[in-house]
Amino acid sequence: MVGCLVIVMSPAASAATKTAAKNDGELTVKASPRPGSRVALEVAIPGSRSQASYEAALEKLSRSVKLPGFRKGKVPRPVLLQQLGPLRVRATALEELVDVAFRDALAQEAVAAIGRPELTEGFEVVLERFEPGSAITIILELDVEPTPSLKATKGLKAEAETISYDPARVDELIEQSRKQMATLVPAEGRAAEGGDVAVLAFSGVYADTEEAISGGSSDAMEVELEEGRMIPGFVEGVIGMKAGDTKTINCEFPESYPQEEAAGRKARFEITLKELKTRELPALDDAFAQQASDKQTLAELREDLETRLKDDAERRAKAARHDALVAALVEQLEEELPETLVQQEIRNLIEQTAGQIAQQGMDVKKLFTPDLVRSLMDTSRPEAEERLKRSLALKALAEAEKISVEAEAIEAKVKEISRGLSNQGNIDPERLRAVVTDDLLQETLLEWLEANSTITEKAPAAKEA
Repeated sequence: MVGCLVIVMSPAASAATKTAAKNDGELTVKASPRPGSRVALEVAIPGSRSQASYEAALEKLSRSVKLPGFRKGKVPRPVLLQQLGPLRVRATALEELVDVAFRDALAQEAVAAIGRPELTEGFEVVLERFEPGSAITIILELDVEPTPSLKATKGLKAEAETISYDPARVDELIEQSRKQMATLVPAEGRAAEGGDVAVLAFSGVYADTEEAISGGSSDAMEVELEEGRMIPGFVEGVIGMKAGDTKTINCEFPESYPQEEAAGRKARFEITLKELKTRELPALDDAFAQQASDKQTLAELREDLETRLKDDAERRAKAARHDALVAALVEQLEEELPETLVQQEIRNLIEQTAGQIAQQGMDVKKLFTPDLVRSLMDTSRPEAEERLKRSLALKALAEAEKISVEAEAIEAKVKEISRGLSNQGNIDPERLRAVVTDDLLQETLLEWLEANSTITEKAPAAKEA
């Protein structure tokens, strides 16, 4: 069983151990690769190091013990061992010995470690055979920085959803603006129609108990007669009524209704249509354009909307192509994900979620219970792994094809962004440069992929009814 070694060192004890290690013995280290971007370090520690670590542990612990009749740090060794117990001293010595040996082994083997090391036998097992002054061999396993590679970089094939400009969207957006700017006027001499606004007096009861519905009554409520505005059956029942009419309609609350008491239950409403209104839309002319936008004519407004929609369609189409290309690139990835990086990415996702919730004014500490965090860690794992794979695949592409960004381009972009920042005093210039470099490199990599791959279009996914 693999045991996790959590090492916390005091500066003084660490320094004492390191000094002794440098003077009294060299390590023998053998590194072996393990699955999942891990490395095993077999470390042979000489007896001089184990003795030095034991002495340092005694010195450290003696400074923490207060006994009557002895000055701090001057407790005799036999008394100290009796007070603390030999096992505690040996455990402290071993913990610090392993920590320093691990650091020295990393330097000796030039291992790019990430995360904490783990003793393959477990700390307790190693402690049983640890004797100060005697040599000891330990095996540490740890995650290391992955060195991703790709089976292929060129000639990839990907399918991207077709996203194109729809001219009909111009008219839809204009109609939306007209509706928002419409004036409500009385609709006289006719029955209620879809799209009207009805002023209703109503009261509702549950059909099974005749109990009044909480919040299910009003003396004068404006209701837009559009599908989805009220529970199923309500708006449909109002359509066809005239001002002054009273009617009983039967409805049913959806199973997914927010109020559990009402969810899925049938209801009956007594409704009186007190007043019927309709929207009087503004004329489609230059005056409308000036009121709805900063354009002077209707033709200019249409042209502006058309340009915006085309640009948006091109951005979305480009993003779809790039997503498809990166997915194809990930299929070529030859690298297992280190668990340390997966856990780190999961934490990043959860922190992002918490930040979004906090921006909405909600109390993150109350919402993020231990159970919720555990659940989020489980559900976030697939997304975290996918993000890591994409990042590693692009990193491998940059290395394989020697793709980089010119320093001049980075500096120009940093200056451009800096000019647009209102409060530059709070900006870390190195962090800004790093973000700009990453963004420009990713953009360059995606352009290279698009130029060296084949993309075919596929029909848009059917929208759910």
